[in-house]
Amino acid sequence: MRAILFDVTRCKACERCVAACVQASGKDPAAAAADRATMPDGLSANRSLSVIPVADGRFSRLSCMHCLEPSCVAACLVGGLTKSAEGPVVYDPDKCIGCRYCMLACPFHVPRYEWDRTAPLMSKCSMCVDRLDNGQPPACVEACPNDAMVFGEREALLARAHERIRSEPGRYLPRVWGENEFGGTSVLFVSDVDLSSIGWPDEPSPPIPALTDPLIHKTPFIGLSVAVGCLGLAGIIERRNRLMNREDDDPGAEAPVSIAERRDDHD
Repeated sequence: MRAILFDVTRCKACERCVAACVQASGKDPAAAAADRATMPDGLSANRSLSVIPVADGRFSRLSCMHCLEPSCVAACLVGGLTKSAEGPVVYDPDKCIGCRYCMLACPFHVPRYEWDRTAPLMSKCSMCVDRLDNGQPPACVEACPNDAMVFGEREALLARAHERIRSEPGRYLPRVWGENEFGGTSVLFVSDVDLSSIGWPDEPSPPIPALTDPLIHKTPFIGLSVAVGCLGLAGIIERRNRLMNREDDDPGAEAPVSIAERRDDHD
């Protein structure tokens, strides 16, 4: 399984990786630059990768983490997101219905909505899956001038990350972010500062799909029940309107007598 290892200590926030990502994904550079100035974390439908400050003058990448057990895939009702065997979580706009469940499910709040479009869908990093198919690394990795990113097999990158920590204990915190958190991710991090500001939990946590799957499986039945209830309510309202219209058309018609009034007449 393919993965990216990101070294926070080597990032200079030059954002060449972002420019390469925008170009590789066919987005508008001007719109991406405008979103960088207005979006708090720099992510938008035009920017699937951002470089943001984390702590003590350090910067980190923020993008889809390509989780091993992705909650966005579990939350998608139509199969618009799939986890490929190669590692990337792939998005299919032809299946997407724009429900935004993936936005709510993602622990890192990464997927973005195309708010400025008439028929908006979602947007996220694909780890340049098309480039991978052609034997090329992701555009962001190739563009980095500081060797802050390494692309390769996940197990090999994990070994490399732990070796960096062992060989330079004074440079890194003793943790590889993404090794176990949320079931593990395909974007791994080593750092000398804490990364909780970009959504990492304080300690390894279980995969989210175990929590979301039961609700997702019940969603069609919940939706059907709501639809039946709405149809029933609409029928009641329509019948009431017909009765009111009938009384308006025939003013001389006697008003319906209530059960209480009948009881009084009988007494």
